[in-house]
Amino acid sequence: MLKDSNYSSNATLLTDDDIGDDHLMTSLETPMRADAFELSAEEKMTRIEHHFREIMLTMGLDLSDDSLKGTPKRVAKMYIQEIFSGLNPKNKPKVALFDNKYGYNEMLVEKDITFYSNCEHHFVPIIGKAHIAYIAKDKVIGLSKLNRVVQYFAKRPQVQERLTMQVAHHLCSILGTDDIAIIVDAHHLCVSSRGVQDVNSSTITAYYGGVFLKEAKKHEFLQYLNLPAKSKVLEVLQS
Repeated sequence: MLKDSNYSSNATLLTDDDIGDDHLMTSLETPMRADAFELSAEEKMTRIEHHFREIMLTMGLDLSDDSLKGTPKRVAKMYIQEIFSGLNPKNKPKVALFDNKYGYNEMLVEKDITFYSNCEHHFVPIIGKAHIAYIAKDKVIGLSKLNRVVQYFAKRPQVQERLTMQVAHHLCSILGTDDIAIIVDAHHLCVSSRGVQDVNSSTITAYYGGVFLKEAKKHEFLQYLNLPAKSKVLEVLQS
């Protein structure tokens, strides 16, 4: 299993120029300050509105224009209430678990879970799909809650490897099983809309835990997704 300290210690040796446009994950947890929630949501939106207005003015935009004058407030509301709402643990979805009364012990797959996130390096969108499989023990989870868990962790500044791991860790914890597999396939607009401007490439990350570490079970999961068993994915974490 990858250790958070390995990322952190390596990251401290790099300067911003060293990192450049590369995507660097420094920890499993989203980096947050200790005082992250001392301000209310309203106070945060007021501050963001002020600072974003200054950004727009600095770029030379005319905020007296009818189309632009409300933009700072809209951006502030969007940041706190929508696209970065996953930063606040109060927004973590309540997960409904049910007794596995049927004794179902085969693979359950929820695929094509669409999510929208934002790259923490440039604050531009990451658009992708997550595919989740698990083998139930005593409890099963409501299907919609798998989608909500992905959405919660996606709605924060992210790195795709971290997103994959955070969803995996959370599901392992609430389901009480290591028998979980996740594949995330996403397009990064920091790659397609700027920098190298490659509009065709996508990034795939994967997590395999418990029985999914066995090639036969991994192959079964990939078959459900119509992916070749030898698919080249970045396996970011194994239990």
